Amino acid sequence: MRRHTRQREAIVRLLRGTNTHPTADSIYEMVKKEIPNISKGTVYRNLKVLLETGEVSELNIRGTVSRFEAKKEIHSHFRCERCGRVFDIDEPVDQGIDRRVAEKTGFSVSHHQLEFRGLCCECRSESI
Repeated sequence: MRRHTRQREAIVRLLRGTNTHPTADSIYEMVKKEIPNISKGTVYRNLKVLLETGEVSELNIRGTVSRFEAKKEIHSHFRCERCGRVFDIDEPVDQGIDRRVAEKTGFSVSHHQLEFRGLCCECRSESI
């Protein structure tokens, strides 16, 4: 079992306290304010551990820059095509889809990610 380090705790606390889905580099910049001598490599290593233990999730859809969150509930996301921000969607998730896809294809489906795309409210109002 891996021990919880000060750095790891700072990363988890940061992710639990935000809904912005930050990138690893953003996490580094924010945690650096609390732990000035932290290295980027330490942040990346700790994110890897946190992913392995299931304490955080990685959003990496269609080759975009990975973003991270600590939200445990299964949920979907909306990505703004203009500003790039990612938002949680408060809509029930069809958990039966994994089973249906597995039955149709014979694949062993562990999970899926659903991402909606378009313009967020702010960017949409700028277009009008």
